[in-house]
Amino acid sequence: MNRESSRKRTRGFDQRPARTSKRAAGGDSVRLQKVLAAAGYGSRRHCEELITAGRVQIDRQVVTQLGTKVDPENQEVRVDGDVIERPTLRYYVLNKPPGVLSTNSDPDGRVRVLDLIGDANHLFTIGRLDRSSQGLIIVTNDGELANKIAHPSYQVNKIYTVRVAGNIQREQLAEIRQGVYLSDGKANVESIRVKKRHKQTTELEMILAEGKNREIRRVLARVGHKVLQLKRIAIGPVRLGELPEGAYRELTIAEVKALKRLTAEKTKPGTRRKSVKKKTSTGKTTRKGVKKTPRRRGAKSGDARGKSPGSTRKSSRGAARGSKSKSSTKGGSAKRKPAKKRTVRKRR
Repeated sequence: MNRESSRKRTRGFDQRPARTSKRAAGGDSVRLQKVLAAAGYGSRRHCEELITAGRVQIDRQVVTQLGTKVDPENQEVRVDGDVIERPTLRYYVLNKPPGVLSTNSDPDGRVRVLDLIGDANHLFTIGRLDRSSQGLIIVTNDGELANKIAHPSYQVNKIYTVRVAGNIQREQLAEIRQGVYLSDGKANVESIRVKKRHKQTTELEMILAEGKNREIRRVLARVGHKVLQLKRIAIGPVRLGELPEGAYRELTIAEVKALKRLTAEKTKPGTRRKSVKKKTSTGKTTRKGVKKTPRRRGAKSGDARGKSPGSTRKSSRGAARGSKSKSSTKGGSAKRKPAKKRTVRKRR
């Protein structure tokens, strides 16, 4: 009973909203850009730009050199004159409606994703969606986690449902799976499949691990299909579910833990394709680059060495049997004994 109750308490704890009060990369001396990212000032690259622009101070001294280390517990760090305080990390998931911008600032004053969330203090979006797209978007002030999820080296999959004009063919799907070259490089799609076909449209499900600008729309345009509707339904372990359009909720502790486990180590693109064995058309697996030589029945592995292809060699057992039979028949002394006749008594 104690074990079951503790499991239930753990599950209930993991489903609570994830709000963690943590020091900016607290502890020993760490890189300044990591401290700024943990405090919610954006990705590490953006924090590096803040440092080189002379907007960061350590103990009232302006720092412009990248790689500078700081002890956030014993030293005072300022950005634009404001002291960095211990941040409360917040994680939200929002169902972005079409027409809403996912950028942090807009000079024209249009509606942004951050405007739909009341708490907009140092928050920014992860995995931007263009204005016409809709669906799941993560909003947080955890700069380090945001940088890992958005970076292609961590291979965090994003799942999309796409409705395109026309009836997409198998050849076009195969072309997309092989990779489509765009103006900014090759676009690789992890997976694409047809969910449903209609008379004039096709519903697709696509999985991407990278995030080029308007990538799905450009890829499908290259094979001759216009995107009519694009909706993201998942980022890694975080799912959109039944969240209404324009609504948001806080990520649970279990979801944040799953995201951090997923981005704990970088994924090298070559490691997934690296394989020693190669599958043939018959379904058998053979080692790549190693030719197998056919072995004769009864021959040892060392017997084939130093022999010409046409020569033959008896096995050790066959040679022993041959020598035994020769020795027995040589002198004629060892003759075969005749078998005894079996007498059967008749019943009276």
